[in-house]
Amino acid sequence: MAVTEQQHVSITTEDSILRIRFNRPEKKNAITRDMYTAMADAIVASNTDPSIRVILFEGTEGCFTSGNDLKDFMVAPATDGESPVGRFLAEAAAAEKPLVAAVTGMAIGIGTTMLLHCDLAYASDKAKFHMPFVNLGLVPEFGSSLILPSLIGQRRAAELLMLAKPFGAGTALELGFINAIYEDDEIIDAAMDAARALAAQPPSALRNTKRLMRRGMTEAIADQMREEGECFASSLTGVEAAEAFQAFMEKRKPDFSKFE
Repeated sequence: MAVTEQQHVSITTEDSILRIRFNRPEKKNAITRDMYTAMADAIVASNTDPSIRVILFEGTEGCFTSGNDLKDFMVAPATDGESPVGRFLAEAAAAEKPLVAAVTGMAIGIGTTMLLHCDLAYASDKAKFHMPFVNLGLVPEFGSSLILPSLIGQRRAAELLMLAKPFGAGTALELGFINAIYEDDEIIDAAMDAARALAAQPPSALRNTKRLMRRGMTEAIADQMREEGECFASSLTGVEAAEAFQAFMEKRKPDFSKFE
């Protein structure tokens, strides 16, 4: 078993499974630019490594990820596809090998939207999901503005993206974000069992099946991600995001009443 620690990300190879673990529990596994770079590099390397058959994303006890580290994000906002965030989004969306997720605790922002790109996902019974992009004066990312309405319908998607309603593991299962719910002390083992089952399948047949299942959606998702990225970059420089981020830093509720 090989283990690499890179900028708060633990990258482990075990049983033909590349385990990418958010490992910044003191910051609720908030993702920095360096963490995005390490994860994108790992996915790229896995595409040409025949010893890797499955990629598993996991967090630490009680927390998957709280999303972007806003302080780090404000220093160097993601404004194009070449940014660390952009690279990770593109590589994860185009990953050739199956992606599995084990959600422990909170999954905020990208912690939820990335599940839409996973082939299998499991959550603990204490998992909490939230996509608060609009709350921050921003727009959804990772193709979620296209994939989510297709998955759960326009009105349910509007609740989660426009009203930014948080939801629990039961709702995530009902809506199709995850495959099953396990207790906290079972979730990692359950996800590893699923990853091992995938890894035992014929690798070429598995990759082609994933490709065929996504055929017809791949280009549409890529186009949507580009448009989301442009709108996201524009929103970052807008007054609404400025108010939201300032309110976050000042630990107060943002006031959007003055904006049109």
